[in-house]
Amino acid sequence: MLMLFYLLSAEELREVFDHLGYPLEPDTIRRTVAFYLDRSSHGSTLCRLVHSWVLARVDRPGSWSLFTQALDSDLTDSQGGTTREGVHLGAMAGTVDLVLRCYSGLQTRDGMLWLNPDLPPELSRAAFEMLYRGQPVHVDITPHRLQLRLAPGTAAPIRIQIADQTITLRPGDVHNVTLPHHPVRARARSRAETTARDPTRWGDRW
Repeated sequence: MLMLFYLLSAEELREVFDHLGYPLEPDTIRRTVAFYLDRSSHGSTLCRLVHSWVLARVDRPGSWSLFTQALDSDLTDSQGGTTREGVHLGAMAGTVDLVLRCYSGLQTRDGMLWLNPDLPPELSRAAFEMLYRGQPVHVDITPHRLQLRLAPGTAAPIRIQIADQTITLRPGDVHNVTLPHHPVRARARSRAETTARDPTRWGDRW
């Protein structure tokens, strides 16, 4: 069930539900995640990745805690003896993907590249490169700033949606965006030092 929120954005899910004739109420995602989180045993390292992804929208400290557990799964042998049979490559790749796509808010839809960054308070910066429509794009994110640098070349201009702003960038362009105050980020930062790390208690904070 939670894979729906892992694979599709809230906007995409709302479109699907509207098409089926079922409104997606504002609190539905929060309540659904809480329901299944209370019933999940995390018997797989990939389970932690999925839960970390969906929690990123509503509970940053909980998301970060599960992220670090997935990241440390082989170092701590969290599955109780499975690491000696082989490392968890899926979990390793998933933690990278979580930073690149989830915490950066990276999507491709409507013929555009979308970015809506919201880094956890423990992550002061994320920088990476990607290739979009033949155009190398360097992305550098801090809690307060997003910078996009396009490599020089002959690729066609690309359209990028950042929050409610649509921009067109050409090869060689550099674009800086001051990120707005984000209520989820602010709540997460204020709770970061006091949030319990016990996964069984996360359902109490929805």
